[in-house]
Amino acid sequence: MLIVVLSGLRARWASFLGGFLALALGVGLLATMGLGLSATFHAPERSPQRFASSPVVVQGQDRLTLDVRRGPDTVPVSQRLDRPQPVDKELLRELRTRWTLTTSGGPDAVGVDAPAAEVRALVGDRARVLTGDERRDADPDPERDAQALVGLNALLGTTGGVTAFVSVFVVASTFAFAVALRRREFGLLRTAGATPGQVRRMLLAEATALGVLASATGCVLGAAGAPLLARTLVDSGLAPEWFAVGDATWPFHLAFWTGLTVALAGAVAASRRAGKVGPTAALREADVDTDVLPLGRALLGTGLLVTGLGLLVWTCVTEPSELLKRKTYTTLPMLLIGGVALLSPLLVRPVARLLRSRGAVGTLVRENSAASVRRTAAVAAPVLVTVALAGTLFGSAASVTRTRGVEAREQTAAQYVASGEELRPVTEAPDGAVVSPTASTSLFVRDGAEAVVKYGARAVADPAAFAELARLPLVAGDLRDLDDRSIVVNEEFERHRVGETVEIWRADGSGPVRLRVVAVLALGTGDNGPYVTRANAPGAAVDRIEARGGGAATARALEASGGTVRTADAWAAADHPPSSPQARLGMILVLGIALVYTVIGLANTLLMATSVRGGELASLRLAGATRTQILRVVTGEAALATAIGALLGLAVTAAVLGTLGAGLAALSAPVALVLPWATVGAAAAVCAAVAIAASALPAWRLTR
Repeated sequence: MLIVVLSGLRARWASFLGGFLALALGVGLLATMGLGLSATFHAPERSPQRFASSPVVVQGQDRLTLDVRRGPDTVPVSQRLDRPQPVDKELLRELRTRWTLTTSGGPDAVGVDAPAAEVRALVGDRARVLTGDERRDADPDPERDAQALVGLNALLGTTGGVTAFVSVFVVASTFAFAVALRRREFGLLRTAGATPGQVRRMLLAEATALGVLASATGCVLGAAGAPLLARTLVDSGLAPEWFAVGDATWPFHLAFWTGLTVALAGAVAASRRAGKVGPTAALREADVDTDVLPLGRALLGTGLLVTGLGLLVWTCVTEPSELLKRKTYTTLPMLLIGGVALLSPLLVRPVARLLRSRGAVGTLVRENSAASVRRTAAVAAPVLVTVALAGTLFGSAASVTRTRGVEAREQTAAQYVASGEELRPVTEAPDGAVVSPTASTSLFVRDGAEAVVKYGARAVADPAAFAELARLPLVAGDLRDLDDRSIVVNEEFERHRVGETVEIWRADGSGPVRLRVVAVLALGTGDNGPYVTRANAPGAAVDRIEARGGGAATARALEASGGTVRTADAWAAADHPPSSPQARLGMILVLGIALVYTVIGLANTLLMATSVRGGELASLRLAGATRTQILRVVTGEAALATAIGALLGLAVTAAVLGTLGAGLAALSAPVALVLPWATVGAAAAVCAAVAIAASALPAWRLTR
């Protein structure tokens, strides 16, 4: 058996080259992403900077701690405040009378040169006492390193997941199509006395050999690629300057065994089909495919398709806001892509029959594509993956950001908007102008008895001007009723009926304060947060001033505030850019990986398929076809298969974007869907160019 396997690998190395390259590349990318991912789990341990010379630091409270219910017990839950509070003046006086204090950077913390136990005894629960490495909490933005790794972790994790998904797809497709081309060989083996089990074991042995070699090669590529990835992420500003891959070994184990598993998984179904080939298959001459959709493939494809559609509809009905999140529109489309690709042999023949051409070349293209369903489906499947990923990822991200920009513009009647940190108030508004300053703040609200939720809110300085300029999606109530004892909430709040009372804690941790609900907003895309007056937002600095009327004098008055003054349209566009650099790079990485795999899959499939058509092409020459006509037939079949894959990919994109639109409508948000025609068209064009070239080259050689 081993001799037969090795001989087969040597004789058919070209047929296995595409699968080897795809698997080695997949393992290499998994190892690279795994090494990068392992470096995001822990931020570097920095030494204290602000109070490095003080053994003890007393810091004002920076967390709100409330008791919540966990089963039959009650446990404390903490939420970080927007900023640490100043140390109590009375406490400072007591500390200063006993020890030497060090001040640096603000009133929220002081260094104390004293024994920690004595300081804790004096402070009690009036402030936090920090020692050792805990003193880092008093540094500016102490969680900046951990926060910098959150997005990077999501980027690398998503890219690794897509790599695994697409590699399974390409390798399984390669093995399945290779088995279909070798049915006469298996028939001869059966005629020579080989049992179905021996044929299956031979194919699994080939897959094992391919998997081991490709996985080992991929691990070497991953070790070399991980430092390059880290440098690229740092240079592009997506990772902090200190980011570097470590010496973790688990990514290599994960990548190697995943690669081997993918190779064996791709060969299992193909080996079962090979074991069913009877001795009479060696005598078969017809090239019309039969039994192109085995029961197992049909059940799996139907299950994935139904599950994907069901989850989309369920999410749209129960939690439409989840459709706006990147993890949703990255993962759910994969189920649809897998289901449609597995069922593609059912769709190939009727779609191919739609081609109407009166010439001999067009007729041959249509009939050959419809007859050779496996070949056509094998070409269409990787194109489907690429086009669907391009459409769903770029389309969903662009639709969400455009919707948020449109929503922001529709929610204000202002002509001008000044934005910036700590804006100065407009002391004298021009005649006829309405000026509404607001500030960013936070509110803490109990969600039942089990959780404490932190909401991003807006603090209104002038409720009357705010009500005149705001065009918020009201469900109930009136914005004009907002005052220091009331609140505007959205439908996400547990208590969201006009007249009900909501218990809140302010951004500085003070509270609880009971506020009456005067208006309720639709949830929208998530930016319709609660609104309170400045009285319930201590310490919040004005960061936005909206204005209408007064002509050019209003714009000049806003410029004196020290912020950036734009028209409302320009402000909405600038405040909601198409996508962040990190998100865009992530999508480009995902699409680039899919496109590379598609190129490998297309080239490998068409080189194999066209190379075994020597007899068919010779028959066409004998029937009077010219060399040019034969090349047009072969390349036309490749182009038609690519077009079928692109159409199926667009169908998946339409399903995802359509569900997203329904979800936005359910959230009472504007529906501004975007289909990235340029990205989808570029991906389809690359696929078509590769498919035509990979089919034309062997056809040219065979017709010499």
